[in-house]
Amino acid sequence: MTTLSADLWPDVQPETARRLMLAGVESFAERGYHATTTRDIAGAAGMSPAALYVHFPSKAALLFAISRNGHEQTLALVEDVIGRVTGPVERMRLLVEDFVAWHARRHTVARVVQYELNALPEKEYQVVAQLRRKIEQRVREVIADGVESGAFTVGDVGIAARAVLSLGVDVARWYSERTRQTPTELGKEYGELVLRMLGAG
Repeated sequence: MTTLSADLWPDVQPETARRLMLAGVESFAERGYHATTTRDIAGAAGMSPAALYVHFPSKAALLFAISRNGHEQTLALVEDVIGRVTGPVERMRLLVEDFVAWHARRHTVARVVQYELNALPEKEYQVVAQLRRKIEQRVREVIADGVESGAFTVGDVGIAARAVLSLGVDVARWYSERTRQTPTELGKEYGELVLRMLGAG
């Protein structure tokens, strides 16, 4: 658990907070947010229930930390591709490859991050929703650049961006270690599919 949690959340300190976040992911993925108790989470982390409250004031606060961090990671991933790759076709190809591979590699975390959104309190939900809007806006910009340059042919840039993101997000729902393709291989296949969907030659 320790190595995995450090790998997932390298900036989260102390180690006990990372352990609780990983235990929260595992518990939410197994039982669902509403059916999970703070005792379940603390037990999975090998701690007492009181230990959880030292780092997170509530179960909702723990979910928020997991969800915000996951969305921050995916936003950083998208912005990294945009910052280092030129040309809308290659940008979109690599953006989709990385986005899909992340959702496959981190499928348990991604499933909780993406599918337990409505369990967040309103204030925390709005923080995460803002991150989601930023991610979608970056993808819209890449598609719009492609349309303007003639590389892409789409009727509605906004719908196209949501379709691209939905394809990647959905990977977390069905991907498992038994899947034939590795996350990297799957990302490459999706990259080609998305370019054809966008009408790239």
